[in-house]
Amino acid sequence: MSDQVNRLVAAGRALRSAAPHLLPGALSQVLRTRYAAEAVELRLADYGLTVLLPVPPAPSGTESAPVQGSAPGRAFGSQQPYVEEPADGRVRAHLPVTVRGDRLGVLSLTLPARSRESLAELTELAELLGHELVVAQRDTDLYARARRRERLTLAAEMQWQLLPARSCAREEYALGAQLEPAYAIFGDNFDWEASTDHLLVYVTNGMGEGIEASLLTSLGINALRNARRAGIPIEEQAALADQALYAHYRGEAHLSVLLVDIELSTGRMRVVDAGSPQLLLLRDRVLSLVDLDAQLPLGMFEETDYVPQELTLLPGDRLLFVSDGVHGVAAPGGESYGEHALARALGNASLLPAADVPAVVLRGLTRHRGRSEPDDDALVVCLDWFGKRPAS
Repeated sequence: MSDQVNRLVAAGRALRSAAPHLLPGALSQVLRTRYAAEAVELRLADYGLTVLLPVPPAPSGTESAPVQGSAPGRAFGSQQPYVEEPADGRVRAHLPVTVRGDRLGVLSLTLPARSRESLAELTELAELLGHELVVAQRDTDLYARARRRERLTLAAEMQWQLLPARSCAREEYALGAQLEPAYAIFGDNFDWEASTDHLLVYVTNGMGEGIEASLLTSLGINALRNARRAGIPIEEQAALADQALYAHYRGEAHLSVLLVDIELSTGRMRVVDAGSPQLLLLRDRVLSLVDLDAQLPLGMFEETDYVPQELTLLPGDRLLFVSDGVHGVAAPGGESYGEHALARALGNASLLPAADVPAVVLRGLTRHRGRSEPDDDALVVCLDWFGKRPAS
């Protein structure tokens, strides 16, 4: 067995055997003893995806790093190792910590110059760390606390617990999503699920504010998941969730939702539009609003029937899902942040991966809004469709 394999096996064993809250310390020990690392710093992306925050207990002197304009931020954004070579002859390596396309943070190492030869091995170790972090955070709040620039509202706490990863990728597609205000959201939500043959994406907007909106969305999302896990089509998922919401609220509260089911082998897409979220398609550099048959939001009336529409995606298509807190926001002069403004934002993000697009759109929304404070959640989900590659 090679030295490289020996080191990776030992590192994996050390991480798996460490208590969940002691992963950073176990990692530092492995890197110092087996790779001669002089400094080890782990940073995780905050809820707003604007800064990389050190994981406590952090080494002395470790500071937060902005996602835009810092060396760790370059590794986070590009999802490639970024190496600095200071004049002192050492190497400063920043490695993305990512799990199946979900970008968690960055591992930064100060190493002897000769360790540059181990960069590929260390990159693999950073990925291994990511998998262990996902498992560890089930048993400790350390990593959830480390991601916070400020305290979450209770409604936001409930919403983030409902959410899947903020990005994911497979051969056929790449997904990215973001919610604002990240620390005070209440009713908007996204969800997705992938199987061998299908990708399902849900974008929801619960009416109301604060805890009531969060409770409504929680009931709706769990009703949809319960129906989805029974293996039934999206129109029946919508009908069952509609019944669950009506049974509880008797029509006094409702949930807007856009449900999408994509067949991975063909790009065939079935859509149920039950409310305010909009779907836009960027194809051949032309952005258009997908014309969908508007149906009733979930929970308005008893036993509503839902009918899906069918479309087909082509390789190279980019889909953008936006809540009414995006497309309905008015500028100080009254102009809505509609297709023209979204087209500009997507043009600015044309070369970026799906995971980075929501942040670009939301920054454009902030400029469009001006100095006025947001009065609604803003949700953006981007889906890049690559299609099924022919078997070789």
